[in-house]
This record gives sequence, C-alpha cells and structure tokens, in this order.
Amino acid sequence: MTLKETKRSDTDKKKLITRLKTIEGQVRGVSLMVSENRYCNDILIQISAINKSLKSLGSEILKNHLETCVVREIKKDNLEVLDEVMNLIRRLD
Repeated sequence: MTLKETKRSDTDKKKLITRLKTIEGQVRGVSLMVSENRYCNDILIQISAINKSLKSLGSEILKNHLETCVVREIKKDNLEVLDEVMNLIRRLD
C-alpha cells in the first residue's frame, strides 16, 4: 500500500507548524495547571480553548484538502474520492 501525501508550500507548512506549536504550548500549560492544583474552572476553560484551536486547524486542513486533493482527483475522473471524503467527514464528527 502506498502512502498518499499532500504537497504543501513552505509557507503553508510553516503556518500549520506554528499553529501546532501553539496548541502544544496550550497543552503544556494545562499540564502545569494540573500539577499546580489550579482551579477546575480555569483548567476547563483552557481545555475548551485547545479544543477550539484544534477544530480550527482541522477545518483549515479540510478546506485545503477539498480545494486541492479532492478537486485534483475529480478532474482525473476519480469519483471514488467522494466516498473517501464522505467517510472522512463521518469520522470527523
């Protein structure tokens, strides 16, 4: 089985990695909050912020996937990609 890959520009990769590093920092912050016995409410608010950050990142990657990979496959008359996208959307829920 061959692994599929998506070619991204250096600029796009840098933006995605920067966002991921921000999310990593948020997670480390929550870990520190737990170890410092911070108030549950404060921790939950930070977890909510992490979830929103991940969801936003996922939406951006999905948008790019639809605009590039999926469109390319449809132009090649590979309509099986639509089943792949539908399965992906089901899993993202």
